[in-house]
Amino acid sequence: MNLYDRIPNNVNLSEDKRLQRALEKWLPNFLGWWHDMGPDGFQDKDVWLRTAVDVGSEGWAHFDYVKMPDYRWGIFLEPAQRDAKVGFGDNYGAPAYQEVPGEFRNSLRRIIVTQGDTEPASVEQQRLLGHTCPSLYDLRNLFQVNVEEGRHLWAMVYLLHAYFGRDGRDEADALLERRSGNPDKPRILEAFNQPCDDWLNFYSFTMFTDRDGKYQLSALAESGFEPLARTCKFMLTEEAHHMFVGDTGLSRVVRRTAQLMKQNPNEDVRETGGIPLEIIQKYINFWFSYSLDLFGGEISSNSADFFAAGLKGRFKEQEQYTDHIAAEGSFVMQVVEGGKLAPQEVPLRNALNEVLRTEYVKDCEKGLARWNKALADEGVNQRLYLPNIRFHRHVGEYAGHHFDLEGTPITREEFDERNAWLPTLEDREYVRSLMNPVTEPGKIANWIAPPTSGIKGKPFEFEYVRL
Repeated sequence: MNLYDRIPNNVNLSEDKRLQRALEKWLPNFLGWWHDMGPDGFQDKDVWLRTAVDVGSEGWAHFDYVKMPDYRWGIFLEPAQRDAKVGFGDNYGAPAYQEVPGEFRNSLRRIIVTQGDTEPASVEQQRLLGHTCPSLYDLRNLFQVNVEEGRHLWAMVYLLHAYFGRDGRDEADALLERRSGNPDKPRILEAFNQPCDDWLNFYSFTMFTDRDGKYQLSALAESGFEPLARTCKFMLTEEAHHMFVGDTGLSRVVRRTAQLMKQNPNEDVRETGGIPLEIIQKYINFWFSYSLDLFGGEISSNSADFFAAGLKGRFKEQEQYTDHIAAEGSFVMQVVEGGKLAPQEVPLRNALNEVLRTEYVKDCEKGLARWNKALADEGVNQRLYLPNIRFHRHVGEYAGHHFDLEGTPITREEFDERNAWLPTLEDREYVRSLMNPVTEPGKIANWIAPPTSGIKGKPFEFEYVRL
């Protein structure tokens, strides 16, 4: 670990002067982007952040106060495995790729650019949230997510610079040129162009959209291109906290709503400054459906090609599967034929997006179970749920069709009449009306419950951000 280089790294960057110069030239462009599009209004504040100092499972992070522009973004890969092999696909058992195979160059670059584009996009979506934080604890968690998304951008940029020559350098520059929600230069994936302008959006985003990141990174951590696999394995270590922020954040909102419902059983919680469960449900419907799109089409030749080439595997490929070729077998899914749902048997390799999406849905259901337990603990009978995977889809077999929350086909007119399924302008304005900053240590906004514990042994009352 070269922690004191201009760009901290564990890839012996100083031994490759050409690569080092190229990345040091990119560094001020990154810092300029961070200044313009990173957290607004807090660049000069001391934030209690963790910084990666190792890639081991224990003691890998150091916690201390740091100003975000001084954060030590770095390039960190898991240690190389001796005699690593391609773990799946047509080249199963062959030596892992240490350089980009020419026939897979475009596919690999596409995978890395698409993943890399999500990292700065989320920072841009969340740049104004600090002004309405519910507590210093939550403000610190927002900034921790932001700086680590910045580090994940560095991870992808390193791969582009190190393995893709001029094309890679151009792609790395373009990652700083696109903007979330910009009509002329939007981010690649539509979920990363959606507004994230209140904290209910933020918790929903980190719960559902960052959880998609977990599954995409896990599939890429199986890659036969070893530098990509090693990069993604360490990114997953940091990503866990991002999902924790979303999962526990929504759980705390749900618990507080239940408490307010108990205090005033005959009143709308709006009367006491809470967020009604029906609005929380609409936010779940919105972000869950957009996050499902991130897995791609249900029937995909790209997924088949990536798997055959050994570039992108399944979730926990080596742990959960014995057949790593997947040349035989099929997956039955529902498709739309003549306006009706019909089963279709799809070759397994062409259905791997759906296989990965199915794992994701199971994981999300665990979060819903935790939130519903919070409701039950508070004596509230209502329950939250995930909509059907066909609801509100914009990518794949169900795009262009309309379904209700149970996945039943309906007409566009029927869908438009049921505006209770997604957040309305009125809902969003009400939630934003609650977003008044609380920045005194140990204090918290009325619409959310405090966490059960602080960060890294610190109490909730700790001054996580020095304002």
